[in-house]
Amino acid sequence: MNPEVIKKIAQDLLASDASSHGWDHVERVWNLCRHIGEAEGADLDILQPAAYLHDIGRPEEKASGGEVCHATAGAARARSILKENGYDGDRIDRIVHCIASHRFRRSGEQPGTLEARVLFDADKLDAIGAVGVGRAFLFAGEVGARLHNPEADILATQPYSSEDTAFREFSVKLQKVKDRMLTETGRKLAEERHGFMVAYFDRLTREVHGEE
Repeated sequence: MNPEVIKKIAQDLLASDASSHGWDHVERVWNLCRHIGEAEGADLDILQPAAYLHDIGRPEEKASGGEVCHATAGAARARSILKENGYDGDRIDRIVHCIASHRFRRSGEQPGTLEARVLFDADKLDAIGAVGVGRAFLFAGEVGARLHNPEADILATQPYSSEDTAFREFSVKLQKVKDRMLTETGRKLAEERHGFMVAYFDRLTREVHGEE
């Protein structure tokens, strides 16, 4: 049960994904898992492989055009990887549950353990704050979006278009993240990161309009 072996496997599986969900994202999620997990008393031996493997289903999701859920696909693949690398049944179940539930929205598997809630929070936290703003602009660049569109009717704009800007991402998704946290530590981190984003986009709008 060597987490470094699991790390190498996950890196290889995600090697072709250099996007906003690439390996850098995985490492940041693990760092957040470690921080939140230590504060909340979670089992880091479960969280570390779960963090490394949580997005390994993304290539399959991307190839399917979004028809396949990367959390479900990744959980199934992770089970085989963990079994092949000496993890026992109970640990496998706990790690796989974290992966399967890390994308939980209105349907699907809910994060039912402390470790699953920590991974959920860590993954969401990486979408907000300074990192979240950076990722939003990275994604906007990938789809050829404008720098900023504060005058646009956000609800009328389309994803994967020139109007799919970082500000649109903030308005439609990112500003809602702080209310989804499942741990006390996650909620505290989210409040701070949310405040940064609000201040950043306010300043960006003022600068675009030539204001002080």
